[in-house]
Amino acid sequence: MAERSFKKEAEKLRLGAGAEFHGEGILAVTKALLQSGVAYVAGYQGAPISHLMDVLTDSAEVLKDLGVHFEHSASEATAAATLAASVNYPLRGAVTFKSTVGTNVASDALANLASSGVQGGALIIVGEDYGEGSSIMQERSHAFAMKSQIWLMDPRPNLPSIVKAVETGFELSEASQTPVMLELRIRACHVHGRFIASDNVRPDFTLKQAMENPVRDTNRIVLPPASYLHEKEKIEKRWPAAVKFIQERGLNEFFAEDAADIGIILQGGMYNTVARALELLGLADAYGESRVPLYVLNVTYPLVDAELRRFCAGKRAVLMVEEGQPDFLEQALHAILRRADLQTKVHGKDVLPMAGEYTGDAVLRGLRRFLDQAAPLLLPAVLPSGAAEPGQPKAPAVAAAEAQVHPRPPSFCTGCPERPIFTAMKLVERELGPHHVSCDIGCHLFSILPPFNIGASTMGYGLGWAGAAALNAKDSAKRTISVMGDGGFWHNGLASGVGNAVFNQTDNVLVIVDNNYTAATGGQDLMSSKAENPLRKTQNSIENAVRGVGVNWIKSITHTYSVGQMRDVLKEALTTPVKGPKVVIAQSECMLNKQRRVKPMMRQAVKDGKRVVRERFGVDHDTCTGDHSCIRLSGCPSLSVKDNPDPLRKDPVATVLDSCVGCGLCGEVSHAAVLCPSFYRAEIISNPTWVDRLAAGLRRWVIGFFQNRIDRRLGVSA
Repeated sequence: MAERSFKKEAEKLRLGAGAEFHGEGILAVTKALLQSGVAYVAGYQGAPISHLMDVLTDSAEVLKDLGVHFEHSASEATAAATLAASVNYPLRGAVTFKSTVGTNVASDALANLASSGVQGGALIIVGEDYGEGSSIMQERSHAFAMKSQIWLMDPRPNLPSIVKAVETGFELSEASQTPVMLELRIRACHVHGRFIASDNVRPDFTLKQAMENPVRDTNRIVLPPASYLHEKEKIEKRWPAAVKFIQERGLNEFFAEDAADIGIILQGGMYNTVARALELLGLADAYGESRVPLYVLNVTYPLVDAELRRFCAGKRAVLMVEEGQPDFLEQALHAILRRADLQTKVHGKDVLPMAGEYTGDAVLRGLRRFLDQAAPLLLPAVLPSGAAEPGQPKAPAVAAAEAQVHPRPPSFCTGCPERPIFTAMKLVERELGPHHVSCDIGCHLFSILPPFNIGASTMGYGLGWAGAAALNAKDSAKRTISVMGDGGFWHNGLASGVGNAVFNQTDNVLVIVDNNYTAATGGQDLMSSKAENPLRKTQNSIENAVRGVGVNWIKSITHTYSVGQMRDVLKEALTTPVKGPKVVIAQSECMLNKQRRVKPMMRQAVKDGKRVVRERFGVDHDTCTGDHSCIRLSGCPSLSVKDNPDPLRKDPVATVLDSCVGCGLCGEVSHAAVLCPSFYRAEIISNPTWVDRLAAGLRRWVIGFFQNRIDRRLGVSA
């Protein structure tokens, strides 16, 4: 159950030649794949490419009509290995995953693929999650492309350019017998626009034909002596073929080439940002018509030496706009120009930031510095509004917002079933003291932040238990705790974490957070999802899998909101005399996905006149002491504070906001931690029956009777 459905948008994928396609960047990529005659697609979801997997899932009927096979891969490595079908057969295949973490996982398969080469076009669509909005370490795909000699495309972020990149990417791959990586930044994935569609194309050569007419070529298998010849083939045949194709097809673009004796060389993905900065400096119009020469690298690897020499010849200085570090392109440009004895001065990281995302402000300031040095006469005497001087204070609106918006760390969603797991850990910590906690990738990583402050390190998706593998001293009285989500477990945690712990006889504890989905990537189904999935096999037991690799001490909790039970099981796991690996499976459905599933059903039931009961929780301000331990042990966004209505008490009291989903954690925490009994549960009934109305009236009378007695007594006392 993904976070949103694309079934309606998927119908646009049927548009034929001449029709105008309107939509998001990811939809354009999907349409381009179908127009290119792709035979198979595979991948693993992850920002910012998750939606491509969701679109492909919701386009099952369209893919079926065209004979396109789609697989939701177990991992990025699985997806990359799928491209082996293009090694011996003229099959066009595409895979997709998040970069750079997904590329790292897939590296073994990709390196072998790049060595053997391909007959059919092989396209690797990577979501480049780099910059201020990223959730991963800051690295680039460029280094991997160079390492394994995979051509890297970085198209201008508009739909026509993205569609062209997909279509020519397959052709470039086939022309050079080399896999091609298509890099899409976050903004490119989600940019909206339009392009003129072409007809969808059924694969010329089908998977059925490949299976019924098997082919093998030992020269394409990465095994000596063929593997030694592959490297020679890369340089003598594949590289020249790629450069020739890039030149002949004009994949890189020149704009206003002779407009001035300076110029800007930029990655295609940076085009919109550079064009906007030039507009703010008065050197381009709103349509991108530039007064400064531009050379746009829609293919950033390999570079075409002849095109770079052509662009730089006769220019006093050029600026290389290369997002990220190291400065691979800038160094290559220096080498190309010096070998050609061209003395064009190269600017780049000297005026632009060495690292970090090239935001509009960063590029604007860098361009200004470059022009101040290389062509000050191009700058107007008075800069247009918005073209900030270097070092200028922040805009008043930004400064005002910063003064009023309270900084808040990312946290679990309202009602998240993972929050009580870490509440229980904090309660155990009170009794047994702190333990080393090894984290994993997923929603549960929010536990490292307030209010829980739990976790020492994270090494990658599904590597939670492996991250504590060294801490397995036999003479220690303490045990480590590792955390792993169900997504990471099925991704590679079963082998690299659980299997490794069994093999090496660890005596430590693993908590598997089972919320029914790969929640962190958008709520897609996985092997242990409880829901029926018509396309895939779900409802596979995590407990059975863990037992299958040799774990004997296993405890399963099917309702994580029972903080007391969760605390007791964790305490038992950390103190039991039983030796060997210990696994706690904490299972409750992701609340965000549950609400997406349940709310439409409840709305429809109310509309149909059926009785519907919703639970909400609240705080009795007369009972609340203002201690706020409930907030420190829960951190729920729906749990806040308000002014104390009692004029004799100054401390603010806790309150539950309307966003409450009725999970009950706040009350459970108060009970398990022996806090004040100020929480109450209320039922909101839509379409109540006569019994409900009678019961409500009776409750009001009883409560009113006793309340009036108190009021009368207080009045007499006064």
